[in-house]
Amino acid sequence: MLQKKMKVIGLMSGTSADGITAALTLISEKSLQVLRFKTFPFKKEMREKILGASRLNLKDISRLNAELGILFSKAAREISKGHKADIVGSHGQTLWHGPGDNPPNTFQIGEPAFIAEEMNCPVVADFRPQDIASGGQGAPLIAAFDQFLYGQGTLRAVLNIGGIANLSFVGKNKLWSSFDTGPGNCLMDLAVRILSSGKKSLDRNGILSAKGKSNPEKIKEWLKISYFKKSPPKSLDKNEFGEKFLNEHFGKLKPENLPDILATLADLTAQSIAQAIEDFAPQKVSEVIVSGGGALNPFLMRRLSAALKPIPLVSAQERGMPVMAKEATCFAWMAYRAFNRLPNNCPAATGARGSRILGKIIYPPK
Repeated sequence: MLQKKMKVIGLMSGTSADGITAALTLISEKSLQVLRFKTFPFKKEMREKILGASRLNLKDISRLNAELGILFSKAAREISKGHKADIVGSHGQTLWHGPGDNPPNTFQIGEPAFIAEEMNCPVVADFRPQDIASGGQGAPLIAAFDQFLYGQGTLRAVLNIGGIANLSFVGKNKLWSSFDTGPGNCLMDLAVRILSSGKKSLDRNGILSAKGKSNPEKIKEWLKISYFKKSPPKSLDKNEFGEKFLNEHFGKLKPENLPDILATLADLTAQSIAQAIEDFAPQKVSEVIVSGGGALNPFLMRRLSAALKPIPLVSAQERGMPVMAKEATCFAWMAYRAFNRLPNNCPAATGARGSRILGKIIYPPK
């Protein structure tokens, strides 16, 4: 029986591994309200462990799965203070996303059993594998949520800039397509992390980028990379734009060059997004709605706004969704749908063979 309204917690940790964002929401089949949200930063040691997970052995990965499950459970407990959650939706932490592998696969950790024990309510987790098993890319899953939020009215481009940037074209009562456009914050964050020896994780407020000079020749060459021209559905693992990319195109990074490097990488993010809209929008879009950590970088937003002209760029906050709450809220919504046996994927976005109920449910003790 469909639950009319439920208090649902959404938990998300993205490719940049900055921390766990938790959102407490009130959801029904046709409405959603964000009651509160907060990001709980990872300690430096944990962040480095996540980002270096490819070098861990099986024993350490198993331990990391448990450690993250406990951290996710603590975030859920903290965000729920004063409320009794009905269910929790946890995306977990992606360690690998390989939809183009043979066989296609994806791997998220953050053991949800710890969350179920801590919160004493059902937990829906591990959303991506069934979409992949049904022939999809397993990403971007946020497309179905974009359709729920913005499917009415004119055609709009809905953009989330995390480590990787993803885009949905929604409006006129349908989702037209959704895909990863390319790097979001991942290359900029990585450059800062390398040159600060891990002391800093990002160019806060784009201050360093604003002091630099972009290299248009590099960007012109990068935009010829085959991924940017590939038609949707398509999705990326963060490692496709990682340390190897920086080494190949900048050589040994030097602190004195960091502002120029960041300005150039910010322009790559901005121009690859603008190119994706130009190349793949089914019709003229009325506006671009942006969320995610990239929306908090004023320099990146200026560069993106310039690249998009004359299409207006607006913050998700102006459309009723806090920019840093959207992804966590998405997984709360997906959990609500799964728990009520309602489809929560978007075949038009991922290429799956049809509607599916994504996520595995872990029940608490009776």
